[in-house]
Amino acid sequence: GQLVTASGYTLQPSITIPNNAQSVTIGTDGTVSVTLPGQAAPSQLGTLQLADFVNPAGLQPMGDNLYLASAASGTAQTGTPGLSGIGTLIQGSLESSNVNVVQELVDMIETQRAYEMNSKAISTTNQMLQYASNNL
Repeated sequence: GQLVTASGYTLQPSITIPNNAQSVTIGTDGTVSVTLPGQAAPSQLGTLQLADFVNPAGLQPMGDNLYLASAASGTAQTGTPGLSGIGTLIQGSLESSNVNVVQELVDMIETQRAYEMNSKAISTTNQMLQYASNNL
């Protein structure tokens, strides 16, 4: 079968995995290897490439975590994982969050306190206006 993404999209260029493959390994440099029955050493099938853009913020979102190159993003510059600062691959891992949880909680508490303070100020102003309209 074809090597596909988690969403079922075929990679470009495609890499075909033999039906009798016992295991598939993807190295940090993008090398795709399989172990076949009766072979001690794995066979290399191809290499995955990573793409980088001059302006990643200019990529056009297509949905499902897919993006399309645009004039704003520039053309894709492909390269071997681990070289030229493009990034590396780690088989079976998920990208970790780049959010500092503690800082986000502190920011949320500060925002909540500011909301409470503004709410009290509005209530107090409302009471003052009500008092003024009733007594004047």
